[in-house]
Amino acid sequence: MLQTKLKPQMVAAYDISHQWEEPEALQTLLQGVRERRAEADPKNRTEPDLKKIRYAYFVAEQAHAGQERMSGEPYIIHPLAVAQILVDLGMDDDTIVAALLHDVLEDCHQITPDFIRETFGQDVLGLVEGVTKLKLREVSDQTARQRAAAETTRTAESLRKMLLAMAQDFRVMVIKLSDRLHNMQTLDALPEDKRTRIARETLDIYAPLAARLGIWQLKWQLEDLSFKHLHPEEYKHVEELVSRSRAERERDLNTSVVQIKEVFERKGIKAEVRGRPKHIYSIFNKMIKQGIPFEEIYDLLALRIIVEDTSDCYLALGMVHELWVPVPGLFTDYIARPKPNGYQSLHTKVVGPNGQPLEVQIRTRRMHEIAEFGVAAHWTYKEGKSTDETAKLTTLRQQLFDWSSDARTSSDFLRSLSTDLFSEQVFVFTPKGDVLDLPRGSTPVDFAFRVHTKLGLTLVGSKVNGVMVQLNTQLNNGDVVELITRSNSQPSLDWLEFVQSAHTKGKLRAHFRKVSKDDDALRGKEALEKELRSFKLDPKLFLGEEKMQALVKQYHGVETITDVLAKVGAGLISVQGAVMKLRGLVQEAPEEGFKITRTHEGKLTLGAGTMDGVMVKRAKCCDPVPGDEVVGYVTRGKGIMIHRKVCPNAMALLVSDPERLVPYDWPSDGSGYPVLLKIVTVNRQGLLMDISTIFGESKTNVSAAKIRTMANHTAEIEVQIDVSDTQHLAQVMNKISNFADVISILRMFGRTAGK
Repeated sequence: MLQTKLKPQMVAAYDISHQWEEPEALQTLLQGVRERRAEADPKNRTEPDLKKIRYAYFVAEQAHAGQERMSGEPYIIHPLAVAQILVDLGMDDDTIVAALLHDVLEDCHQITPDFIRETFGQDVLGLVEGVTKLKLREVSDQTARQRAAAETTRTAESLRKMLLAMAQDFRVMVIKLSDRLHNMQTLDALPEDKRTRIARETLDIYAPLAARLGIWQLKWQLEDLSFKHLHPEEYKHVEELVSRSRAERERDLNTSVVQIKEVFERKGIKAEVRGRPKHIYSIFNKMIKQGIPFEEIYDLLALRIIVEDTSDCYLALGMVHELWVPVPGLFTDYIARPKPNGYQSLHTKVVGPNGQPLEVQIRTRRMHEIAEFGVAAHWTYKEGKSTDETAKLTTLRQQLFDWSSDARTSSDFLRSLSTDLFSEQVFVFTPKGDVLDLPRGSTPVDFAFRVHTKLGLTLVGSKVNGVMVQLNTQLNNGDVVELITRSNSQPSLDWLEFVQSAHTKGKLRAHFRKVSKDDDALRGKEALEKELRSFKLDPKLFLGEEKMQALVKQYHGVETITDVLAKVGAGLISVQGAVMKLRGLVQEAPEEGFKITRTHEGKLTLGAGTMDGVMVKRAKCCDPVPGDEVVGYVTRGKGIMIHRKVCPNAMALLVSDPERLVPYDWPSDGSGYPVLLKIVTVNRQGLLMDISTIFGESKTNVSAAKIRTMANHTAEIEVQIDVSDTQHLAQVMNKISNFADVISILRMFGRTAGK
């Protein structure tokens, strides 16, 4: 094996100079590591382990020997390019080593996890395995609907993995983003359909993740490259517009740089002044969102001023405003109030040279590193050991864990991320000055649930900037939010109409589902107590912990006592059947009367003889289906009418005409039997279509449906479906109940949808 060849005593010292000539590309990489490390503050600087990086390249080169990329180039070019991107971001040695090795476990079976651990350490192995687990599986050939569902599941699973990987070690995601950037830079070698899919995935998932981690350097490149492959004509058009105006903009920008530098020199302020380019995708987005032509985009000019310390930032701001007239209302202080991802800077807009608007950003060098490299900056020169920035990373890490576990279904999860993670944000503050980011349009209710679920569930009022406001008030950047709670308070269904965060909606829906389930459980317990008393039995002797736990084990699809009681209350479990099981009895036929069963030939057995042609009808009052506990009623000249045992009519017949009630064995024969369901959901556009999709996926025919909207922003859907037996019905009801917008689902009896 290759790893045996690589494992002589030289491994410990990573000494390979005597048997291997270092490639020029590797020399460039190592020189980059030296230069980036030399830029660090001497107090935080660590010496790079160049031998370890060199040996990692050697292992990767040997492992990938003979492998080629789609372009025909040697495969080693890819991990080397990823490592170079990470060097430019200033990442630590282990991250660079892991980048060089990030494909060896999957593509090179001769390299094992044990070899990586023993040779490079557990941290490197953890990073390599973390990146390997983020590989996206391909969707196989299926029907259009199956492909769409599989793609949704695939995307959701991948995002969950990414969020968990980020939460455990942000470096895993930094490697993955760098890997994706190089793949985007070399996308031309792939077929058009793959280019389009990868570009869309990058724009929808990877670029927003880079933004969330604050890695601007990766974000804008991923966006521009995605835009180039998704909309080549539009990209070319904007690129030509930018090129035509570049000379004029550079002239104005150079004039601005000279003017401000002269002011700084006179005042004795040390500062680096540079132009800040606006990337193509952001220009295109502004043209589309604001509906304006390129000629009317006036913020293409931008300056970035980097000073020594925080106090110099405010001195520089004063000088900028002294030199150029500030535009009112367009100043933001992200130093005093940083963004949740750690971003700090002063932003202002002024009327610059020639009367053109000029954006100016002012920050220290450390602030600049965090702005450009985001979480990557926390490992720069410090081998991952940050101090005051640890709390910010911890907060972001907890958010990622919450996002990855919030939603229950793939579609819910993607909808949650598109709202909470990938949307525009608003930054608001607690009374203590802690900053929280929320989706734009969020309200005090969103704020409360973001702080803690208990606060949201007991919220009764809110103050914004010291003033009492309604709970549906939309929050703005910089608002200070104070919450008023009451321990016995309950949330309102109306909140679902105006809250913005998917996290908040999920918590509210979970609460209302629990309330509905608790109500069903209470009804179920009362029904069992009533049934036990009818046998002159004390409910306390049968509804205790021990007997109820034994009852749980006798039903499929339930895990707790509350589950059983709720299903009894909802009519999904027979009251009589549950009581029989609690009493430890097996239901037997009465000694007198008829016993009717089906033979294998499909005939009905009556007593000891057999007769064909017995008419059997399904009672409309209780709509039984195969699998229900049923009883047959022998009518006068009209055959046998099948009732559910819990049917009030059957229970009345048990008193008035017991000799005509007979046990009935009713196996499923594959036929469809109509059943009426009542679904209470959050009212929103497209709801009926989403639920209909669930019926379609479960191959369930819908014969009638009616929807009614309620004043509390919920909707009641009555739908009649055809099921083969109770197992089929339970599967459908479980799928619907798992849908995030569904508050409750009940099986109804004796009515038809739409009537």
